Amino acid sequence: MLRVAVVGGGPSGSCAAEILAKAGIETWIFERKLDNAKPCGGAIPLCMVEEFDLPESIIDRKVRNMKMISPSNREVDINLDNQDEYIGMCRREVMDAYLRERAAGLGANLVNGLVTKIDTGTKRQGPYTLHYTDYSAGEATGVAKELAVDLIIGADGANSRVAKAMDAGDYNVAIAFQERIKLPPEEMKYYESLAEMYVGTDVSPDFYAWVFPKYDHVAVGTGTMQQNQSLIKGLQEGIRERAKKRLLNGEVIKVEAHPIPEHPRPRRVVGRMALVGDAAGYVTKSSGEGIYFAAKSGRMCAEQIVAASKQGQTIPTEADLKVYIKKWDRKYGATYKVLELLQNIFYRNDAAREAFVEMCDDKDVQRLTFDSYLYKRVVMMNPWQQLKLTFLTLGSVLRGNALAPASYKPVDSAVRSDEEANAMLAVRSITGGIKVRGDRNRAAAAANGIASAPGSADPSSSKPEPALSGR
Repeated sequence: MLRVAVVGGGPSGSCAAEILAKAGIETWIFERKLDNAKPCGGAIPLCMVEEFDLPESIIDRKVRNMKMISPSNREVDINLDNQDEYIGMCRREVMDAYLRERAAGLGANLVNGLVTKIDTGTKRQGPYTLHYTDYSAGEATGVAKELAVDLIIGADGANSRVAKAMDAGDYNVAIAFQERIKLPPEEMKYYESLAEMYVGTDVSPDFYAWVFPKYDHVAVGTGTMQQNQSLIKGLQEGIRERAKKRLLNGEVIKVEAHPIPEHPRPRRVVGRMALVGDAAGYVTKSSGEGIYFAAKSGRMCAEQIVAASKQGQTIPTEADLKVYIKKWDRKYGATYKVLELLQNIFYRNDAAREAFVEMCDDKDVQRLTFDSYLYKRVVMMNPWQQLKLTFLTLGSVLRGNALAPASYKPVDSAVRSDEEANAMLAVRSITGGIKVRGDRNRAAAAANGIASAPGSADPSSSKPEPALSGR
């Protein structure tokens, strides 16, 4: 009988283990931190709720309204009129635990352990032996153990140990930084079914910043490419500054950072080892979405293993596993290319970002965007829509140069008068979280080559940068 080790217990690993366990294949799933809360916006599309049979209990908020906020603070409302449609907002520690436990309930062996070394055999073709530290007993040091398997699925994220063992090759990563902020009831009610996305060099030179609602707090974060990681704390201060009148009297309850891949690895299957999720590099440009694609890739990889092994009766070959890669690239390759092109066009400067937000005010653009996001399908445009979108893009880009601001200012409070908001800010702003030196425009200036080393950590802090401290 086939023996499979799944390294990593996030959505990709759990969904892979679920399919394997259902087929009766002997499966182990390794996860070091069973209460792990990956720093993540936590947005999932509607199709994922249906396709992966997710219960409402793991969904904190059903977002039907989105605000896109430009560098000049132009706010465009994007609303879902159909009450059956929504974007699900989840806490990763809740969703990931549910998926892991579901896989375990179907027969997968859930191991609270850290894989430290993998013996891959001659030319990485096996046999495979995992060396791991088992923390199941609750001891701080754990117990050293080994496990021999026929096949390995690497679902262990951007710093994948499986990818290193199989010499999968490197990829560039982006850095995601996020603070969870508890708000007063009035501010929290504003975000009941609303999420906000901010664009501007002050919050990210190549991506966007977000305020996403969760069960009892909002997730406030930003992301940027690896080469700009020294800016990340200054960029986080940028989103706190832009949104401060909507985050009045906020209290930071958690600070998180994590690397996310910018593109797939050069090799995703070597021997009888396969990568899925972040380990494979399945995060989209422009939107930065990875949860659905992680779960989907885990499922597709496992389905191919089940089929090629005849329900676990034989051991699949490298060629068998590569069929999963071919199916994945055929299904989603174009999506990744299009979103990369959009990011290169609309996130390159503030004029382009103004144009991007202006375009989002068009109902056809909104419907096309939501359909492609919610249902993960390519929506074909009729000739009139194509012509309209072309002229809309050209006009927005031309106007964007005139609209781009010379400096940035906070958005107005959505629930209080400006006088009341300023009075509250004079007493107290956000407490806890990051500490940075210098003025709030430094990150934007540095991104434009005017200054260096923004967002330097408070010298009194000796903790390492979370994004660099690994898994």
